Amino acid sequence: MKKDRRSGGRKLWGGRFGGGTDGEFFDFQRSLDYDFKLAEYDISHSLIHIGALLDAGLLSGKEYSSLKKALRSLLKRVLSEGPGFIVSAGAEDIHSYIHGQVEKEAGAAAMKLHTLRSRNDQVAFDEKWYCLKECAGTALLLDSLILSLKTLSDRHRGSLFLGYTHTRRAQVITFDLYLGAFGSMFSRDRQRLEDYFGRLRVCIGAGALAGTSLGEGSYANALRAVVSGNSGKIMPVDNSVDHVSDRDYIIELLSILSIIQMHLSRLAEDFILYSGSEYALLCLPDEFCTGSSLMPHKKNPDLLELVRGNTGRVYGSLVWLLTLMKGLPLSYNRDMQFDKEPLFGAVENLKSELSLLCRFLPLVKVNKQAVEAALSDKTFYATELAEWLVREKKLPFKTAHETVGALILAAESSAKGIDGLKEEELRRIHPALNRAVVGRVMNPVYATGAGKPASGNKKNGRKPAGFRLPSVRI
Repeated sequence: MKKDRRSGGRKLWGGRFGGGTDGEFFDFQRSLDYDFKLAEYDISHSLIHIGALLDAGLLSGKEYSSLKKALRSLLKRVLSEGPGFIVSAGAEDIHSYIHGQVEKEAGAAAMKLHTLRSRNDQVAFDEKWYCLKECAGTALLLDSLILSLKTLSDRHRGSLFLGYTHTRRAQVITFDLYLGAFGSMFSRDRQRLEDYFGRLRVCIGAGALAGTSLGEGSYANALRAVVSGNSGKIMPVDNSVDHVSDRDYIIELLSILSIIQMHLSRLAEDFILYSGSEYALLCLPDEFCTGSSLMPHKKNPDLLELVRGNTGRVYGSLVWLLTLMKGLPLSYNRDMQFDKEPLFGAVENLKSELSLLCRFLPLVKVNKQAVEAALSDKTFYATELAEWLVREKKLPFKTAHETVGALILAAESSAKGIDGLKEEELRRIHPALNRAVVGRVMNPVYATGAGKPASGNKKNGRKPAGFRLPSVRI
């Protein structure tokens, strides 16, 4: 292997080249600045791979032990410190970095580490394992978010709230019914993650694209020897061309994350609107708001605005990958190096948002005075009155709808409001209407009583189903 003049290590390629790599091009094409995050998974790939090499008789017991010791030592450091220390190295990518570190500790045995494998196989293995782990982590954060919503809901159980359509007041609801809508959305998101986790498999043994002469037997033996808690998640490759050439598993995860982000953005938008002085229905916790550098009275909902703003970044990651992959010929192409930044960025943004919102939500308060003031407007109960006319007076719904519409029009035209209409005015609209009926039906107690749902999603407090992740014994 040729020595790299920038990194001080050895290249995993270069024998057929007569000269060195252009320095500016080397910096342009290197990926260590972001693929260092795959260190844990790439080392695990090597631990499995050397087991296959040993089984195939391509490594001696001494060489295997030397390589395993070096890999385990590096993995321990990555797991204890995090992979950030790798960024400052000068290697081309994470695969080259790990090879160089193993060579420092294991010496000549490292010359056999890359036997019969390709970085194409390694990166697909690494990214699938990363997706599995982050899928599980995101699901657990969603569980926490759902429980945070339930905490807020339980604190205000039975409290009245305003329901909107078209951003216009529609019907009175309970606050727990309102929050339950988001609980239902996030529960479906959680199920999508669980379905994804259940289907994704991490494969090994594709070589560059056509497999390897190690065969399934050696890799299967290596898997049994090295991987614990596997649960069928890591296995010999099925179709080697497909394994190295597609990134649909990243696109699918980004699709799910984009749906989660959409739901987070809708929640953020609601809370931004409802906490503003024009609505004043919610009070946001000071700890997650900021002030103005000029206007002393301001309390800005910055966390929610940043969550809403992050939606473009998460959506952009999905579109980035879809566009990247749409015209690539089989199998691997270097374009695919750019699959990592959008994946890592979307995952990290979303997990940060979920973590913050889990602490934010339980501190939100309902402004009951503002809600009660809004609910004093009897036009809010037009639908309840129409339904009462249908149920109690057996009016056709169209007639009931028109009758209540005429009542609203009369109240607005007279500028007296519904409470200001006299008995004869009500009877003129319809004989079934009188002040007693209007008073009994057009109020929040009636509206949230008979025939009205009392609470939201009962699944909000369910226990996490849990995920079993494959792990490597070190």
